[in-house]
Amino acid sequence: MNTLNTECVGQLLKRLHRDAEVTDGPLIQEMLTRLEASDGATEQMAEVIAEERADYRRVYRGYAEHFLSVSPDYGRFLYAVARASKATRIVEFGTSMGISTLYLAAAIRDNGGGQLIGSELEPSKAARARSHLEAAGLSDLVDIREGDALQTLQAVGGEVDLALIDGAWSLYLPVLKLLEPHLRPGAVILAENAFAADYLGYVRDPANGYIAQALPINDGRGNEFAVRVL
Repeated sequence: MNTLNTECVGQLLKRLHRDAEVTDGPLIQEMLTRLEASDGATEQMAEVIAEERADYRRVYRGYAEHFLSVSPDYGRFLYAVARASKATRIVEFGTSMGISTLYLAAAIRDNGGGQLIGSELEPSKAARARSHLEAAGLSDLVDIREGDALQTLQAVGGEVDLALIDGAWSLYLPVLKLLEPHLRPGAVILAENAFAADYLGYVRDPANGYIAQALPINDGRGNEFAVRVL
């Protein structure tokens, strides 16, 4: 069974990806222009992360109308990894409008059921994500928690099979450390836009209990794959 291939979910995802492309196109072009004007991507990302660290709530409030979503290719990859790992308990940091959530919830459905806990800072985005999950018939599998992930993800109710980290870049490492006691051996951690040096340094250091490497999917998006091996 593949829930992604059902007409209900498949058509919804096509529409949402199309809407995301239209809505986020100018923002992406602006970011590319800023990169071209800087001395390089590393410097530009460092500036963005520094701005976030100062006030990530204010920064992301400015993106309240943007999807900031995964691509179709990465969405299918999320689904495949969740199926391959037989994940039934997933945590997502940065739900946004719920596109990535749909892929992961579909995998949970096809794995026999379970729960996805999502965290979204912007109430309007959380509301839209819930609406999309309802339309897809997957809302019974998902608990979207509004607010700061450093509070909303303090209690996740048991072992975590898979975590998707795709929110405020400056919070990647704090969120991972928050989830770390709950990660089962072999748990997969997928981080999109993983540009924060502290996060990459941590998961790539074997002493911290991970095997990690960059992914070629959507090259340039900073996709990092890690597995908990302790």
